[in-house]
Amino acid sequence: MNERFTVSYRIFASDHREARERAEGIALEQTVEIPRDVVPPGYVEGEILGQVEEIVTEGEGRFVARITFSPDSAGDGFAQFLNVVFGNSSIQKGIKVIGLEPGPVMTQRFPGSRFGIDGVRRLSGRRRGGFVCPVIKPQGSSIEHLAHISYSTARAGADIIKEDHGLANQPSALFRDRLPRVAEAVQRANAERRAEGDMAQALYFPTIAGHADQFTEDAWFAKENGADGVMTMPGLYGFDAVQRLARDPSFDLPIMVHPSFLGAWVLNDNAGFSHAIMFGTLSRLAGADISVFPNVGGRFGFSAEECLSIAAACTAKDGPGIPILPSPGGGMTPERMPDMIRMYGEDSVYLLGGSILRAADAMGDVIRELRGIIDRS
Repeated sequence: MNERFTVSYRIFASDHREARERAEGIALEQTVEIPRDVVPPGYVEGEILGQVEEIVTEGEGRFVARITFSPDSAGDGFAQFLNVVFGNSSIQKGIKVIGLEPGPVMTQRFPGSRFGIDGVRRLSGRRRGGFVCPVIKPQGSSIEHLAHISYSTARAGADIIKEDHGLANQPSALFRDRLPRVAEAVQRANAERRAEGDMAQALYFPTIAGHADQFTEDAWFAKENGADGVMTMPGLYGFDAVQRLARDPSFDLPIMVHPSFLGAWVLNDNAGFSHAIMFGTLSRLAGADISVFPNVGGRFGFSAEECLSIAAACTAKDGPGIPILPSPGGGMTPERMPDMIRMYGEDSVYLLGGSILRAADAMGDVIRELRGIIDRS
């Protein structure tokens, strides 16, 4: 059994010979980072050095190189694993990561999410259909206002109450003051829903966005003060921060990841990562249970093909770990919901922000309308 992991790189080159040279350069750069003629024979050359397995022509001036790497080069740290996947080569033009097969050893070291689609359904009681997920914002709001939005949307049947990624530790709503109040509001709404016979419940995901050295402490504060999950930004705190929480059996809360600061990694056609790898494969490997990304037709410019590739990478049964929930957001309205259901299906978390704030005191009606559209689909 081949225990090496495989990375597929799109290489831009004038011909196959140049593509081969560039691929050999990636194999060196991502591992030993020394000239080929001074690579030590034996273990370093035979095991550590990246191995170019094949190069195929993808189109005019575009080639795909499959390069394998030893788990020994990555060790058991997620940051070093990413360093091997695309460290120094990410600084070079004309190279884009479009495929990642972690292989048996790296999959064992990074087993993926703890909950995934089935686990989030179990926690929420939402056995079928998409999840309605209002985004609690804007920053600058008082704790009372944020708690009111959370209560109103949870009471109306929302499945996940997600704090906006911009809610950190601003003076208007300090993290450790805000979190217990919002958690209590969501719990109160859930209790009232249960009293009416609704066995589904809203899950509260606060944003973990303080100082990096307090990341784990803040996540545990959330757990101990009523949160049902946490949301964070691997583009700012690192995928390793997500992975450390996910692999800790005593933390045991689902994790949502947000794409803030990751856009530059996917927006260039000839550099960075494909959308599916960044928001699907890497999120799964790091242990996220829900991956947020901009929906097609919104202000961020992702195409339908790119969004579908993310959703497929999240939900594929043969991906790393268990399937996770894609979460498209941006411009969500009741009018768009039928098209989004046709596009993403029931295993998806549908974000909405501005539309519920625009509804003001009628925000609960928006939630109920969306829930009804999903349930009838």
